[in-house]
Amino acid sequence: MTYLFLYLLRRLCYALSVIVGATFLIFIIFNILVGDPTHILLGKYATPEAMVLLARELSLDRPWHLQYWEVLKSAFTFNFGYSWTTKQHILKTFQEGGLVSLTVTLPAFFIGNGLVIAVALWMTQYRGTIWDRLLVIFCIVTTSISLLVYILIGQLFFACKLRLFPIMGYEKGFFACVPYIILPTIILVLLHFCYHYRFYRTIMLEEIYQDYVRTARAKGLQEETVLFKHVFKNVMVPIITTFVKDFPSLLFGSIVIENFFGIPGLGNVVIDAISRCDFPTIKAATIMAAVLSILCNIVGDVLYTLVDPRIKL
Repeated sequence: MTYLFLYLLRRLCYALSVIVGATFLIFIIFNILVGDPTHILLGKYATPEAMVLLARELSLDRPWHLQYWEVLKSAFTFNFGYSWTTKQHILKTFQEGGLVSLTVTLPAFFIGNGLVIAVALWMTQYRGTIWDRLLVIFCIVTTSISLLVYILIGQLFFACKLRLFPIMGYEKGFFACVPYIILPTIILVLLHFCYHYRFYRTIMLEEIYQDYVRTARAKGLQEETVLFKHVFKNVMVPIITTFVKDFPSLLFGSIVIENFFGIPGLGNVVIDAISRCDFPTIKAATIMAAVLSILCNIVGDVLYTLVDPRIKL
């Protein structure tokens, strides 16, 4: 416990420095490099008086160090203020949009990961066979095609012709939203499977040729026991690494899906903010993505020690 506490303390200090650097970079980009927000919002024919009044209303007339302090403080309090365009509280908007996004991305994440891990582990028994090669070729071809193609095919074939699912839209409620999220979830599961299959296949093929696997087989253990009890346990570290890398995208990684299927999730919130030059909302999304990535990395490091005692913090 002492080592864990000291490690978490070190990582916390590291995380604080990263957050300070990330917020400073975000501040430089949005407050200096982008240009005068009042000129962007009011247009090129805006009068100087109108620009001054808008700058005062949006608190853009304050010194830069005070503006940066508000950005830095928001990374720890999650109080991002109000949207310039909708006048709604940004955190509340993110909470509502985030819950909608999770109804699509969370099932796709767990179904996709569970399916690809199980198939990759099972297919290690059939390395070099026609089925193994066909599956690898299928994944290569699938990942080389744009996401838009799958969205359009799904909407045209399954929604328009077969009428199995709605083309687009969303209704709030646990059961009401199900018909609207099935098709987007299927597309995300397919792409998640194909993007990760070759990686999981590689690490599991490397593991099954280790000495302990040959020893377990020599003792007469069933192949399923060797694979799912021993091999799977020893490939947990790269699996956790993949989980940690993918987890932040649960909130922000479905922008295209949400836009084409009319799902009012966090991706749509960000797209609307970009189209309206709503800088506070865009900055808030960027800060939340950075903080979430940092926290996921810390959790991942702790999980490494739980699944593999050889790893020391």
